[in-house]
Amino acid sequence: MLIMSKQTFLQGTLFLIMAGLITRLLGFINRIVVARLMGEEGIGLYNMALPTLFLVYTLSQFGLPIAISKRVAEAEARNDTKKIKKILIVSLVITGTLSIFFTIGMIIAAPLIATRFLTDERTLYPLLAITPMVPISAISSVIRGYFQGRQNMKPQSYAQVIEQIIRISCVAFFIKLLLPYGIEFAACGAMISVIIGELVSLLFMMRLFRRHKRITLHHSAFTYIASGKDTLKSLLSIALPSTGSRLVGSISNFLEPILVAQSLAIAGVATVTATKQYGALTGYAIPLLFLPTFITHSLAVALIPNISEAEANNNNKLVHYRIHQAVRISFASGALATVILTMFASPILHFMYGTSNASGFLLLMAPFFLLLYIQFPLNATLQALDYAKKAMWNNIISTGVKFVVLIVLTSNSQFGIMGAAIALSVGVVLGTSLHLATLNNVIKFSIPKSDILKMIALLGLTWFVANVFRQLFTGYDTVLSILILVILLTSVAYVFLLFLLKFITKEELVQLPFFNRFFS
Repeated sequence: MLIMSKQTFLQGTLFLIMAGLITRLLGFINRIVVARLMGEEGIGLYNMALPTLFLVYTLSQFGLPIAISKRVAEAEARNDTKKIKKILIVSLVITGTLSIFFTIGMIIAAPLIATRFLTDERTLYPLLAITPMVPISAISSVIRGYFQGRQNMKPQSYAQVIEQIIRISCVAFFIKLLLPYGIEFAACGAMISVIIGELVSLLFMMRLFRRHKRITLHHSAFTYIASGKDTLKSLLSIALPSTGSRLVGSISNFLEPILVAQSLAIAGVATVTATKQYGALTGYAIPLLFLPTFITHSLAVALIPNISEAEANNNNKLVHYRIHQAVRISFASGALATVILTMFASPILHFMYGTSNASGFLLLMAPFFLLLYIQFPLNATLQALDYAKKAMWNNIISTGVKFVVLIVLTSNSQFGIMGAAIALSVGVVLGTSLHLATLNNVIKFSIPKSDILKMIALLGLTWFVANVFRQLFTGYDTVLSILILVILLTSVAYVFLLFLLKFITKEELVQLPFFNRFFS
């Protein structure tokens, strides 16, 4: 099958980027539907429950996707199908056992989490509704790691798109079906659509896996489990450090709504108002700020095996080139979003969600979140170079500082929910700075001054062009077509600036099939 074919580094990255773009666009459609049907209060309940899922999801995964990817790639190079089979069976046993254990624990702990930590007992229902996602996602992570290890990004790319299409198809139906019973049940409806989408995505990848005749898992499975001690050790040697980094992020996401809710309560904000404010921040502003990360995440996934190979071959020059390339492309992907979100925050929010309440968050956070876009490949680089522990400690320090700032500012009535936005920005800046400092310390990597000057020039020129178009085409804040036109013209000018400042080079484009034929 064509879908089972192996891709080069850039081809695989391109597939992930395209799938990420489509997924993000479909995801925004989904968020618009959910926001308009449930409002800020419903979005708040929905987003308060999700971090608990992500925490349990991380614990049940146990950092295995990256470990599976690396070990399968090694076995694939030796054409050792028995080793690949052993890796998959051991991984499925680990994730399956952990997912069942943590699913039961999540169901038992849900009432306590809802009433004591999230301070809104209505979050109990979304918490219970989302529990089936844990085992489904755990199995998906193993199969995804297998395909990544074989350098085939197509299955997970297609699966991501399918998952979003199914979710969008179901979300309005389930929300409308359950909304008459209360806003908390409407949030459950949104959760159910997520589960159905993830399940269909898993079934799709399993079907592709079954069609791949090289490996069958049902023969002699117990034999492989019994003799899988060495395989388990090899997986854990990678999985444990990776789990630490992911666990920091998941615990942060878990604690964040709890600390925000408790801090706002100290500031004298009512529970319903606090839920709405948190919904505006996490449901409206944060998704827009994270929009460019589908590119940086794709780069991070592709960087790990590529840099690992270069480092194993002692090709330090290639290691530095890949990091520079990733930082340059990541910055380029985020700079346009930063300019557009700061200059057109209110009309974008108004046309997407029917409210501009979150515009203040975007104006404050967008310039700082530009550093988030280069943080993903930097973190992946540290993992690929076997400095996962250093990356973990960087994440722990930045998260700790973020929480201190969050508690101090958000509990102050003069800052309120804006204190949470400031704290998130502080965490982003500190985390990226620590990663850069670590890479400079271990491999003497630094961003050249010439690149920094080009980054400043790109931002300044793009802002100037957008401001000119904004003055030429008045009415962008009330007429959607004018806003789209201004954004499109700004984007065209931005692409021109990317080539002018050499953020994207001809040498990189000719490595892709379409552009190779075009330039030749």
